[in-house]
Amino acid sequence: MNLLIDSLSSAFQLLLSFDEELFNIVGVSLKVTCASTLIGSLCGLPLGFWIVFASFPGKRLLITCLNTLLALPTVVIGLLVYSFISRRGLFGSMELLYTQQAIIIGQIILITPLLTTLTIAAVSRIDKRYRNTALTLGADRIQMAMVIFWEARFSVIAAIIAAYGRVIAEIGISMMLGGNARGFTRTMTTAMALEYDKGEFTLAVALGLILMGVAFSINMLFHLCQGRLRADDL
Repeated sequence: MNLLIDSLSSAFQLLLSFDEELFNIVGVSLKVTCASTLIGSLCGLPLGFWIVFASFPGKRLLITCLNTLLALPTVVIGLLVYSFISRRGLFGSMELLYTQQAIIIGQIILITPLLTTLTIAAVSRIDKRYRNTALTLGADRIQMAMVIFWEARFSVIAAIIAAYGRVIAEIGISMMLGGNARGFTRTMTTAMALEYDKGEFTLAVALGLILMGVAFSINMLFHLCQGRLRADDL
């Protein structure tokens, strides 16, 4: 108990001192997670809409595969990407290994199936009458998709938040593809693991507090926007 209290006290002092190393780690984490979430959303959301609206052989099998990928361990993704970007890999000449770009690639692969399946679930819940009414009124497929998106907007935003929470808390991809290089690829989770191995808990606890603060802030912002949008609808 004394260890926890001492660690929390030291962590708050470190936060209040605006430690340069601490905020550099936070900056790297926010940079790679925001980039991967943005790119993953641009891939996963349209894919989810397309799967819902399209009719093609193997559709159920594709959805089953996407659901299976939700359980894919981050270390497996790390190994897969590593095999492609290592020096002997297919893209070894691009020198991506142990860079922030490598982390972003791995995290995109991690969250794209999640975003796609959550989008499919959100859009599938919307009453088909919205779709039929839009088409009856002369809307094209893109306009119809926008109508459905507006109806499912809260669920879609929640999917993006879930994806962001997934990448900001993962450690396997960041460690294997980023290498935990100080000042360059060291993220909050990899730094916490390193500090734990060293037996130094102050920085690890401080980073944990920031991590929880980021997650809480994003969810609070979502709930505030959700309440305002619903009030505007009324």
